[in-house]
Amino acid sequence: MNEITTAASGKVQIQDVFWSEYIRLVREVMVPYQWEALNDRIEGAAPSHAIRNFKIAAGREEGGFYGMVFQDSDVGKWLEAVAYLLETQRDSALEDIADEVIELLIAAQRADGYLNTYFLLKEPGREWSNLAECHELYCAGHLIEAATAYYRATGKRKLLDAVSRYADYIASVFGTGPGKLHGYDGHQEIELALVKLFHATGEKKYLELGRYFLEQRGQQPHYFEEEWERRGRTLHFPELSMVHDHLYSQSHLPVREQATAEGHAVRLVYMCTAMADIALETKDAGLLAACRKLWDNIVNRRMYITGGIGSMEQGESFTADYDLPPDLAYAETCASVGLIFFARRMLALDHHRKYADVLERALYNTVISGMSLDGTRFFYVNPLEVYPEVLGKNKNYKHVKAERQGWFTCACCPPNVARLLASLGDYMYSAQGDTLYVELYIGGQLETVINGLPLRLEQHSSYGTDGNVRFVVDPEQEREFTIALRLPDWSNEAIVSINGQANTYSGGSADGYIHLTRSWASGDAIEVCFAMPVQRMKGHPHIRQTFSKVALQRGPFVYCLEEADNGKRLYQLRLAAGRAYTLAGEPGFPAGIQTLSVAGIRAQPEGEWPAEGLYSSGASWTGREVQLKFIPYFAWANRGAGEMSVWIEEEAGR
Repeated sequence: MNEITTAASGKVQIQDVFWSEYIRLVREVMVPYQWEALNDRIEGAAPSHAIRNFKIAAGREEGGFYGMVFQDSDVGKWLEAVAYLLETQRDSALEDIADEVIELLIAAQRADGYLNTYFLLKEPGREWSNLAECHELYCAGHLIEAATAYYRATGKRKLLDAVSRYADYIASVFGTGPGKLHGYDGHQEIELALVKLFHATGEKKYLELGRYFLEQRGQQPHYFEEEWERRGRTLHFPELSMVHDHLYSQSHLPVREQATAEGHAVRLVYMCTAMADIALETKDAGLLAACRKLWDNIVNRRMYITGGIGSMEQGESFTADYDLPPDLAYAETCASVGLIFFARRMLALDHHRKYADVLERALYNTVISGMSLDGTRFFYVNPLEVYPEVLGKNKNYKHVKAERQGWFTCACCPPNVARLLASLGDYMYSAQGDTLYVELYIGGQLETVINGLPLRLEQHSSYGTDGNVRFVVDPEQEREFTIALRLPDWSNEAIVSINGQANTYSGGSADGYIHLTRSWASGDAIEVCFAMPVQRMKGHPHIRQTFSKVALQRGPFVYCLEEADNGKRLYQLRLAAGRAYTLAGEPGFPAGIQTLSVAGIRAQPEGEWPAEGLYSSGASWTGREVQLKFIPYFAWANRGAGEMSVWIEEEAGR
């Protein structure tokens, strides 16, 4: 196994022309909005009842459980996002609310440590009887993640101690010993959370418990079938077949034997994240090999150009290699968040640019597409092509929306986006020995220690606009070390200047980074200019749905056509050959974001179509030149409902 790379420990403050607005939205809009939603105070939005469920379980209110079996997890993810915000900027009012929520959770917790409002209120006595479907361990995992983040941010142990009691109780229930359940979670999450609990407490028993849940998965006889028989063959979600479709929950094989991305996309990448975590902590070469196989299958055969994964609505699942229909895409926001988690861990295990490239692709495209520009409306599903006229009529598209929603009955995605963006600083830098790696080009300040040397690094970035980045290096004392700059996969060249002395790089080293090794002194400046051409991206020839089409990409952004700019029937448009692109800003879009305009062709019938003919043998096509306007994919559906398409036919000969 290679030398381990860690996230650069220390403080990151983001001050960026693009991302600061998203951090502000999370702090000032998303987290307060989601708090109102969790308390059922958003008019017209689907009710959550999540906070009220805890109040009822704590004896503070009367009533019964409402919502999905995993409703508790929304509170955990919201609280985790709050913790990350408090870590970068203390806010006494927000912290007071969080402390009240923690008191509520503890009041609802059973004496033995158990905490799940669905079973406490609706099915007491039936705990752990339906692991395949009922998300007990999943909800526990999100509470554990919230607790570790809150402890890291504030130093307060109340919730950490509470979830430690819960984890100890879980360890008393599950295991290979006599009298214990030999099961594991239907929806993976607790495994990666237990690694975080190990980090927070130093207790290795939590790492071992997480490893147990991974290793137990896929063993025979199949646990989900056994528990189904024990409970009288009842199902909670009969339409999903979570019990019998073992691919759905990645329980068809032991995790070390899995080589293809199967089943529910979010579950798969959460599982992969835990596999990478545990491989990292235990130096398990077998787990690392399995991670590499699954990564390769996801990224090179089953991922959309936007970083979306999961191409089928049924089961929110992967299908087959190269089956990536743009209009039927599921591409759940949570799945891309999970892909980012997996990519971050792979950077630590197997440090190479390719992991950060995918992390960036998912972040700049699918993840932020999952929320509106004002932070109050959300996509669960992220298609790459939308025709509103068929929505609500053709059931194949029942999952597709032309406009973002205020909230969801299954509201996992909005708090997942919030917690990722609130912790964005954790994804920007890595460290290995005397090398500091720059993974994401986002403006701000880093305070860290490299090989024992305290270091402050300022980053000034207009990366998404023109590919330019500037660093000011401030080590505590002059010393030799390395700053490694990722050369992103969309750029074939970078001009790097150190204190005014420029060099051109047409490639990085074997790991995809430009390694700058020298004796660094306070005030040294690095200026980077990445070549940022507009690229016509083509899909693999086995992707039948995009064959002969192209998608435009500039920098980290994938672009799309929208009806608001190009009129209806986007499928009639063709991209002309050899034309220049014009860049421009767009009112209402984030600062620095540019649209692309280029000449194109609209194909249409030559002459009038027969009045009574759906089909015609004598029809011929002609084309008229039009100006096409492309916007970054993440910004679509912010100007009303309309058609959208990422892929466009290309004029013959290109």
